[in-house]
Order: sequence, then structure tokens, then C-alpha cells
Amino acid sequence: MANKKAIIWHNPRCSKSRGALKLLQEHGVAVEERRYLDNPPSPEELDAVLTMLGMMPEAIVRRKEALFKALHLNESTLTRDAWMEILSRHPKLIERPIVIIDNRAVVARPPKNVLELLD
Repeated sequence: MANKKAIIWHNPRCSKSRGALKLLQEHGVAVEERRYLDNPPSPEELDAVLTMLGMMPEAIVRRKEALFKALHLNESTLTRDAWMEILSRHPKLIERPIVIIDNRAVVARPPKNVLELLD
């Protein structure tokens, strides 16, 4: 796995994120940490990652976050582009961690999901 390189959208305060990072390191994967709360992804980056995930934006939204409730989002009227703008402006709402290797990505909840990218 030494030739593999992963990008992890990482929050070091999250146990799942730390677990995914540790698992990657244990498998000898070079890891680039993206502290996405400090360096939020652009809508274009979100679009690319969502395409890799094969998901719609609302699938990676942390609905239990207080911020989600505070924003009073009307989910039924939000378009893909609107979701990507919201997630870019409010990265705390993005499910974590997201791991990207080559042109594939997974939401590493649970952390063992990263193993799908190592085959």
C-alpha cells in the first residue's frame, strides 16, 4: 500500500475520523489530512467528491448538528447546487470523515469503510 495516497477530510476531535486515519496509517497509506473545518471544500470540490461517492449532497449532511436545526433548512426545496453552497459555507454539517484514494471515495463511518478503497 506504500504507493497509495489518501486524502482524508479530517476532524481530529472526532473518534471516527481518528480511527479512519489510524487504519490508513496501519495499512501503510500515505495520508494528506484536510482539516475541512478550517479549510472548507468549495462547491466544486464537493461536487467532485459526491460524484466519487455516488451520493447526493443530502446524504452527507449531519442532521443532528445544532447548526442544522439553527439554519431552518427546508430540505424539500433545496437543489444539489444549493446543498453544495450550504455545505461549503457550513462545513460542520459535512459527515466525517471522507476518505479519497485515486478517483474513489467513502464516508468512513465506520472507519473500516476505508478498506473498500485499499483493494
